[in-house]
Amino acid sequence: MCGIIGISAENNVAEEIYESLLMLQHRGQDAAGMVVCESNGKLNSRKSKGYVRDVFQQNHMSNLQGNLGIGHVRYPTAGGVGKEFAQPMYVNTPYGISLAHNGNLTNSKKLAAELFHAERRHINTDSDSEVLLNIFALELSKQDAVFPKPKDFFTAVQKTHLRINGAYAVVALITGYGILAFRDPLGIRPLSIGVRKGKKRNEYVVSSETALFSATGFKFLRDVEPGEAVFIDNAGKIFTQQCSASHQKKPCIFEFVYLARPDSTIDEISVYKSRMRMGLKLANRVRSLGLEDEVDVVIPIPDSSTSAALQLAADLKKPYRQGFVKNRYIGRTFIMPNQEERKKSVRRKLNILDLEFKDKNVLLVDDSIVRGTTSKQIIEMVREAGAKKVLFASAAPPVKYQNLYGIDMAATKELIAHNKTESEIAETIGADELIYQTLEDLISSVQEGNPEIKEFETSIFTGVYPTDIDDGYLQDLEESRSDIIKMSEQKKAK
Repeated sequence: MCGIIGISAENNVAEEIYESLLMLQHRGQDAAGMVVCESNGKLNSRKSKGYVRDVFQQNHMSNLQGNLGIGHVRYPTAGGVGKEFAQPMYVNTPYGISLAHNGNLTNSKKLAAELFHAERRHINTDSDSEVLLNIFALELSKQDAVFPKPKDFFTAVQKTHLRINGAYAVVALITGYGILAFRDPLGIRPLSIGVRKGKKRNEYVVSSETALFSATGFKFLRDVEPGEAVFIDNAGKIFTQQCSASHQKKPCIFEFVYLARPDSTIDEISVYKSRMRMGLKLANRVRSLGLEDEVDVVIPIPDSSTSAALQLAADLKKPYRQGFVKNRYIGRTFIMPNQEERKKSVRRKLNILDLEFKDKNVLLVDDSIVRGTTSKQIIEMVREAGAKKVLFASAAPPVKYQNLYGIDMAATKELIAHNKTESEIAETIGADELIYQTLEDLISSVQEGNPEIKEFETSIFTGVYPTDIDDGYLQDLEESRSDIIKMSEQKKAK
């Protein structure tokens, strides 16, 4: 669940890429980077581990000159956690290509072997993004164009689609030519285009989320369609082409539950409104279970559940209160790289207002329950604050299966719902009552924003994966996502 950004403008774009990356920080906290290109073709870049504000200091920004550029915030899904995994990544042939990627390839090991043995290309890391970059570079080189045109880039994207499996939204800077963006044939990961008027030409932005458009003066133009490629040349002219014969819109539904900012729109669906509808559906679920009269107060676990909780409270006609004070300087615990860090961060991140809990039956609302560790700690805090009864509602259904498409959710065996009943989950996290959203209600909540979308990527709830999966891939991923393995990788990186 990384964040990507590309800007083509008349003047220097580094500051706007920096501001955009700050607004995409929720999508990745491990590393950040950008590459900008001057009119003479000179590339200037900076990338490192850490938050955006730490990676880019004033001395770095003054060196980042260029009117075309791409940026990335990284959340580790495939590959390790060292500096060498920071993006954008670069290959010098053909033309010099810098690439930033959000998603995950499910056949990257096979492709890496093919690149080495058949194409004599060396892959320096186990990052699937480096594999994707080299596959695209190889296919572009096969076009054998001294001065490539948009059709050459589109043909290379078409060939790349045929070779790679998984989810991917990509922005690439082709040195001396322009910015290329493309999206996987199912549109699992989001990608949108914005436009604004320059003095002499239109200026464009391509990004994971639309929330940053208004802050940088861009207006939403449209989403990049599944399988589509968009090329913006050095003169600011935009070209588009559908590059997949089997494209179908099937966006990741967890973007709407948790990943995206509420002020973003994905595939014409307002994230904020979809979360409000989740709250309405959840209120109906509370009624159907006969729990409405047991609730004294509704309190969200900030931040991604607040929209749903507010609507739920209004529909149930129950008081809505902010019972937690969040430390804004601690990152999202969900995307911290191991369980030990997540455990330490919960009490540092959330401070509790005892007066909102004391002697009350409290309905806590969260966006989802993944490992259950955070939920358990929060419930313990609420009981310590004097709550009589704790009901816990999840805006998402039980998360039972690992994610293969860019969310480093957990090994399957670490998911609390994988092998437990709802009553067992309630007992494990310490809740008196547990209320899950149904999958049908979740889909309805999101789909209402764009009825033309017939299906969503829901594999974390169903275990049904919409792309081809290599033999042994699930088992390899299960092992690599174990917290024991992650802690070992972090120690090596240090």
